[in-house]
Parts: sequence; C-alpha cells; structure tokens
Amino acid sequence: MKNNLHTSRGREGDRSTQVLIVRNRQRARPLNTKFLRDIIRSLLVEDLFRDEFEIGVSIVGEPSMLRLNESFLRHKGSTDVITFDYSDTTRPNCLAGEIFVCLDEALIQAPRFRTTWQKELIRYIVHGILHLCGYEDKTAPARRKMKQQENHLMRRLAARFKLAQLKAAPPHGKTAAK
Repeated sequence: MKNNLHTSRGREGDRSTQVLIVRNRQRARPLNTKFLRDIIRSLLVEDLFRDEFEIGVSIVGEPSMLRLNESFLRHKGSTDVITFDYSDTTRPNCLAGEIFVCLDEALIQAPRFRTTWQKELIRYIVHGILHLCGYEDKTAPARRKMKQQENHLMRRLAARFKLAQLKAAPPHGKTAAK
C-alpha cells in the first residue's frame, strides 16, 4: 500500500509551530493527500485562528479503525473518527493530537446523509479538530453546540474548496473506483 505522507510546517522565521502530517493508510479510494492537508491547514489557520499546532491525521480503513476502537476505547466495532489529545499545559495555545478517520465509514454514511464521501470525510476531520479545541459530545446540549460549529465550519470550507477534488486521479493505466 502506498503511504501518502504530506507535512506542512510554519513559514521561515515564524516563531509559531505549525506541524500537520496527513497519512493515507487505506485502499478503498485514491485520495489527494496534499489537497486534504491544504483544507485542514486552512481550517486551522483561517477558520479557527490557530497559529500553533502539531497534528497528525491518518485516513484508515475499517479493519484499522476497528482495532483502534477496541484497543484504546474498549468499544466493539468500527467508528468514524477517534481523536487523541496530546495537549501540553506548558503550551496552552498549541493544538496537539492525532486524529484517525475511517474512510470506509464515510463511504457507508454518505448516502444516509445525502452527501458525498468527500464531505463526510472532511466532517469527521472537523469533528476531531473540534475535540482538540475542547468541544465535547457526551451530553445532548454539548452535542448540539458541537454540531452547530461543525456545520458552520463545513459551510466555510465548502465555500473555499471543491471537496470532490479529494478524489485523487488513479495511477496511470488504472481505472478509478466509484
């Protein structure tokens, strides 16, 4: 499996830390990881006004997500997104963590919500980043507040990016999966 890894760092001379690593570790769909990184970076900088972050985003398949969910959260089955918050009290302005997103789950859920798998995938990433920002979804009022912010950010991203372009062109000589 090809491991698409894209890293983004802050500008030269910039004192803030901006590390964003995007990995594609699934085979269900070809994915434009550079474009995905651009979307995530825009979300962090332009929408959430973050100038310090150290975030890893891994796009995984259902078997990997099932293992993560059962190993770390002790939940049976797969899920859409898992966020590990690595916040450090010595750097309170820095968002730090890892987000694992299941593309297979986005493919399953997208028709249910009458959307594309690309939009569903971005929604999962937005959800994970909101957890790093301190949003919770354990109670109904907290879920509503988080969902409102999720919807707001999704509208902003959809206005700036053609999310369908997340689907990478297949390698030369191969046909793309639908």
